[in-house]
Amino acid sequence: MGKNSYICIMPHTKAYTYKERLSQKIMGTSKVYFTDMRTNPQNNLINKMIKVAKRAGIEKIDFKDQFVAIKIHFGEPGNVAYIRPNFAAALAKLIRELGGKPFLTDSNTLYSGGRSNAVDHLEAAMTNGFNPISAQCNVIIADGLKGTDQREIEIDGKYCKAPKIGTAIADADIVISMNHFKGHEMAGFGGALKNLGMGAASVPGKLELHASAQPKVDAEKCIGCKICEKHCAHDAIHVNEDRKAVIDYNKCVGCGQCVALCQHEAAVVSSYDTSENLNYKIAEYTKAVLKDKPNFHISFIMQVSPECDCWNHNDAAIVPDLGIAASFDPIALDQACADLVNKAPSLRTENMLTEKHHGCAHEGEDKFHIIHPDTNWQAGLEYGEEIGLGSRDYELVIVK
Repeated sequence: MGKNSYICIMPHTKAYTYKERLSQKIMGTSKVYFTDMRTNPQNNLINKMIKVAKRAGIEKIDFKDQFVAIKIHFGEPGNVAYIRPNFAAALAKLIRELGGKPFLTDSNTLYSGGRSNAVDHLEAAMTNGFNPISAQCNVIIADGLKGTDQREIEIDGKYCKAPKIGTAIADADIVISMNHFKGHEMAGFGGALKNLGMGAASVPGKLELHASAQPKVDAEKCIGCKICEKHCAHDAIHVNEDRKAVIDYNKCVGCGQCVALCQHEAAVVSSYDTSENLNYKIAEYTKAVLKDKPNFHISFIMQVSPECDCWNHNDAAIVPDLGIAASFDPIALDQACADLVNKAPSLRTENMLTEKHHGCAHEGEDKFHIIHPDTNWQAGLEYGEEIGLGSRDYELVIVK
């Protein structure tokens, strides 16, 4: 243990997974390394991020001549809560010094917006400072031009048998996640699992994650261009005599290719899944992303906005900026970040949390459930632990 760190034991009240209870074996406690926001002229936040990553063991990974996907959210145009490119530049520099070949990456969005195709996505990334000058690293959109470049990675999951992962991430040798920790209106919060499981999915993969049913066609928006008909691998969609696309649900497998390709928002998700099922699927997709790859995770508990970074705005933060955490264990990392946010007092400035609970501090309460009462973020971590992604029990190692 270094002279500038100490261990704070943060036992989680959860017992153990179903499999562990059957075997009466206790999963080993993971370590999560954390540094707060305090700085001085010799120790700024970028230096502290590198220090906490090194203390957490990032240098133990063999980066020599390996392609390293740094999975990060580039920020929806109009939303300024994304991780600053300065941090990405410092991490990319460290990886290059360790012999790796890093690139910054994210996949296209299912919804229309500023990142639904690679052209717009790259423009958004460059505008927000993720470019070879500011971030000192190349940017690759993982699932290609229209979000359909993917690898199906077999995991034989309960919900997703072969998650559809953006090709650039699937083909990388090593995966490093840089996660902005914040609330999320469907998952409860967004952290390492959300960034990897949802963020690395291709557009058809995102449909599988979100949808509880096959897609549908909004006839009023359909212009009869036939791009969906041309690319459907199952011959399930055809344009009729009225120049409107029609889905044959006896053939449709719900792959989402039509949703990904439609440039007119005519092929859309028909219904969304529950928060629990979404989080279960995200855990399985994360398992696919990390399968057989060295991986490491860094979370930024700053500008903890109440909703997803995919919105074109970021509402007021709900807690003060807390710090940066790192771990080899994405489950432990997400659990630790949630615990830190829930233990913190809410900001007394006007925000979504104080608006809903009349200015109370909410120290120790589940802030994410207060903001989004229909969500269940614990379900994803419990299931992620069950399928072997990590442990919810952790030691918090404070790094000065």
